[in-house]
Amino acid sequence: MKILRSWLSLSAMVALSATAVSAEVHVHAGALALPVSTAPVGERSTASETRRNLTAPTQVAEANGGEVAHNKAGLTWEKWDDKLFDRAKSENKLILLDLEAVWCHWCHVMDAETYGNPEVAEILKTKYILVKVDQDSRPDLSHKYEDWGWPATIIFNADGKEIVKRQGYINPEKMLKLLAAIEKDPTPEKPSKPETAYNVESSLSKEIREELQKKHVDGYDTKYGAWGTHHKFLDWDSVEYAMQSGVAGDASAVKRATATLDGQLNLLDPVWGGVYQYSTDGDWKHPHFEKIMQMQGENLRIYSMGSMLYKKPSYLKAAKSIAGYLQTFLTSPEGAFYTSQDADLVPGQHSQDYFDLNDAKRRKRGIPRVDKHIYARENGWAINGFAYLYMATGEQRYLDAATKAADWILKNRSLDGGGFRHDEKDIAGPFLGDSLAMGRAFLSLYEATADKKWLERAQGCAEFIGKHFDNYVGGDKSKTAGYLTADPASSKIAKPVPLLDENIMLARFSNLLFQYTGKKDYQDMSKQAMRYLSTPEIARTRRILVAGILLADSQIGSAPFHITIVGGKTDPVAKSLFTTALKSPSVYRRLEWFDKSEGNLPNMDVEYPELGKAAAFSCGNGTCSLPAFDAAALTTLIEKRTKL
Repeated sequence: MKILRSWLSLSAMVALSATAVSAEVHVHAGALALPVSTAPVGERSTASETRRNLTAPTQVAEANGGEVAHNKAGLTWEKWDDKLFDRAKSENKLILLDLEAVWCHWCHVMDAETYGNPEVAEILKTKYILVKVDQDSRPDLSHKYEDWGWPATIIFNADGKEIVKRQGYINPEKMLKLLAAIEKDPTPEKPSKPETAYNVESSLSKEIREELQKKHVDGYDTKYGAWGTHHKFLDWDSVEYAMQSGVAGDASAVKRATATLDGQLNLLDPVWGGVYQYSTDGDWKHPHFEKIMQMQGENLRIYSMGSMLYKKPSYLKAAKSIAGYLQTFLTSPEGAFYTSQDADLVPGQHSQDYFDLNDAKRRKRGIPRVDKHIYARENGWAINGFAYLYMATGEQRYLDAATKAADWILKNRSLDGGGFRHDEKDIAGPFLGDSLAMGRAFLSLYEATADKKWLERAQGCAEFIGKHFDNYVGGDKSKTAGYLTADPASSKIAKPVPLLDENIMLARFSNLLFQYTGKKDYQDMSKQAMRYLSTPEIARTRRILVAGILLADSQIGSAPFHITIVGGKTDPVAKSLFTTALKSPSVYRRLEWFDKSEGNLPNMDVEYPELGKAAAFSCGNGTCSLPAFDAAALTTLIEKRTKL
């Protein structure tokens, strides 16, 4: 899950296991192999898992800022810039990258205890150029090093070669040993794996599909719900795949989905709403309190879907709780969405006692820091969630929140060609995640409103993605696999790589866009992403959280549940039919409103009869239903065709 898994931190979620993740680190070739941390994985920032100064806080260089001095030990931190490597050569220094998250507890602790240590600081001042980056501000660096965060410590030589990569909190003693080992032998670590030969097929082989399905089922915690047995959180791909399997008739999948949704209710903030990042100790009773936008947006979406599928009031209440939190704490005066809220009231100090308080007592003590950057990617996640909540409820206020944020991002983050920059001004980029998240949000807004302007915006995002993030390395274009997390020109040192979760999302987004438009370019895009995902070495990188790959594979290989309303958009019966269809309990669907006064639908693959009045049809697999002329008849039709 990135969170992101961007990430819990996505990287942490990917590394889930039945036991607590150990302090294992990759062996430095020629230097000491040092365990860096006994902090729980969850203290690292995900997707696929978690991210976060004590009495003397470290200032963090803004994504677009310059140098910032460390308050405690006088360290000077630079922003990331490829030109620093030229300086490192001239000064005969190494470069240390501290890739952190502003909401990450162990990042705060490491700032204060490790980088505030005089012995550590003296070595760093004389022998290193120091770079500090907020991973949310640089998706390319975040994705490249997410398996090492958060914090992630990467040390480079002046040629840009990685000497060591270390994961999580490193205490002063271990940092001193690590720096001494590097001084003794600064040989770069050997690559962890060879170049991958990508799959030429755009689907999973039968063997890999069955292997992943077994991992998905075996990785489920039958006692507490959710996937994995140490960290508890809602992995949205796993729940959505269980939902989809349930719609297809798998009763055991329904139980997995609902038990996880029920368990995740324990991670809702009972006072302010919103969801905490995850729980440790193998149950739902030990929450870590950061609130990250991807977790909010995806939980909002999944609980909205769950309420439509299973009709449980608690799921709709949860979705509304998340929406209320976002609108109260993470919404700018202009209506766009902020990025995250810290877990700690005082950076580096756990805040269990604080979150046990009621609203008035919390506010009296203060409010944990909100990261007020407005990123296109994070807004896409939130807009998408609000669109789903509107579909589940029909309440205009949720659609208004989604469209207001979308309009702000369009006005303030748009790039020529249909894509989006990340922040107000990006040092690097563009980044895939921004245009992808916004494209997905636009497509959901089209589904929710049948307003073609949103479909056109989604297409613009897809066109931009195809031009800027192609993982093409020469040869037969039809065998190119996957898309890069950033434009290849964004950094020569930290070269962009394909990211599993982004390619899952892109495969599904472009496939659904193909279903709506009939445009083969989008089908080709989904297949290119799927060739990356179906490569055995890629598909097998995860031990438990494999459902996203299965979702992409199943959806690319089949047509969605298709409902079309035929009738004028001012016709009250057609409006009633569309509102009913919005709430249809389906995971993978294509919902359209054919008003002939607006011209043909973008993909007229079905010819609808002239009936003289509004009607709804469900078509798929070469057949179409009889028309439904009212909401009750449409509800019955939907129930029959979705097997619920």
